[in-house]
Amino acid sequence: MQKSLKNSLYLGLAVLSLGAVTVVSTTANAASYAKVTSDVTLKTAAESRNVEATGTNALYSKPGTVKGAKRVASKTTMKKMANSKKSADYFRAYRVAKTNRGTVYYKVVSMDGKYRGYVYGGRSVKAFAGGIKKAATTKTATMPSTTTMYFKTPGKSNVSWTAPNNTQYKASKVVKDTTTYANDALIVTNAERKTREGSLYYYVTDATHPEANGWVYAKGLTTTKPTTDFNDKTDVKVNLKTADGVVVKTAVLSNLAANGGSTVSTATGTAVGTAATTKADNAWGKTVLAGTGYSYARSDSGNLAALAAAKTGDTITLTVTKNALSDTPITFYATTNSSDLSKAATELKAYKEGTTTPASDTVVFPAVSATFSGTKDASFTAGDLVAYLTTSKLNVLDTPNYNKAGSSDKYYTEYTLVSALPGTYGTTTKAFYVASEKTGNSPVSAPVVSGTTGYYTNTSK
Repeated sequence: MQKSLKNSLYLGLAVLSLGAVTVVSTTANAASYAKVTSDVTLKTAAESRNVEATGTNALYSKPGTVKGAKRVASKTTMKKMANSKKSADYFRAYRVAKTNRGTVYYKVVSMDGKYRGYVYGGRSVKAFAGGIKKAATTKTATMPSTTTMYFKTPGKSNVSWTAPNNTQYKASKVVKDTTTYANDALIVTNAERKTREGSLYYYVTDATHPEANGWVYAKGLTTTKPTTDFNDKTDVKVNLKTADGVVVKTAVLSNLAANGGSTVSTATGTAVGTAATTKADNAWGKTVLAGTGYSYARSDSGNLAALAAAKTGDTITLTVTKNALSDTPITFYATTNSSDLSKAATELKAYKEGTTTPASDTVVFPAVSATFSGTKDASFTAGDLVAYLTTSKLNVLDTPNYNKAGSSDKYYTEYTLVSALPGTYGTTTKAFYVASEKTGNSPVSAPVVSGTTGYYTNTSK
């Protein structure tokens, strides 16, 4: 009996011991998750937040040690991106989170937008560490000996960009087709190489059509001026005129096939109306008339008749119409005043009384008497936009007063206009300002109710 009692006691203690272990284990798992104590948007210049993976940490939907974090990209994938030769595999950091354990996680997005999530970034918000490090996506290159260039093969390839593709997040095409600018002289003002691919890009300015200014792949440019010879055996000249006879633009329909055939004409006076009608579609007209403020419609009965009757060597007239007036939205940016505004600009936030917390980037956009408008698709210069902003007293913008931790002073930030982009009326453009923080009472609070505030696209974020 004593032996039986002893065995029972041993068994009971063993069960109790197992239960104790289970309780301790459960408590440890519950306590193993970290908690996010802050998660804020990074406000430094965008190009200063270009980073690359180090390959030591995976990418998660939340900070990796937080409950519910799911893996977006494995450590193996991040290592491949760290060793990648493609700029698309760089990242842009845009938020930073801290946990109660003192760890830092950066929210990043790959340049091609394929991957987005949080990666371990060390224990300090003052420098990227851990799973990412600062990246120089481009390197300064030697300027060419000849700085006047032309588009080598005008069309939809090797167009101008806001930045060499994937070297900045959301780098985009400035123009999607360079046909209109085939004969324009382009002046090279800057040169850079993509760090990973090694491809050379030039920043070019076009005095004739400034809306085409941007970064172009160097091999898409040439120092040889395009020939504009007219071949009267294969081509038809076109005058695009208004109804009252004013020539808006001239163009050439080239390498036309004879009616009923598929080969290019070889003799002057050959009927080529079918090929001319096919080539002179509305897309062709839009390209030819870019920046003029006029529109072309092939379906116009007079235009169809002129095209159908075309013969090689002829000069035909096609009618165009003037576009209506159109408002041009403006997006306002803070910049570090870099010469390359596409790299050093952060969109300002619109202050909305009662819904927006005043901060150094919450700007009051006042009502003005008129929007920035002109004939739709007609070109305007940067000077035109600056003149509008100055006349409308939008050359200086202010935030409401805001507080700063540890100070009883009132603060506000004043933004002063430094530059603007050229463009075409009706298409959103950009204006750039530099910031200056001041103390005292801000000269603004909420927008005035008279006039219009429809000129800006900035939103409260």
